[in-house]
Amino acid sequence: MTEFYRNWQERKLDKAQALRQAMMTTKERYPNPVQWAAFNLIGEAE
Repeated sequence: MTEFYRNWQERKLDKAQALRQAMMTTKERYPNPVQWAAFNLIGEAE
């Protein structure tokens, strides 16, 4: 979640892009999907 908010607030990505980037960053560090696959975006991305 920290990475998501960093991407959204500091890097000014929209929510969908911020979540995707956070998932990709976390996936590199923790390849097991249990640690990153549970997060979903509900609602508008912008």
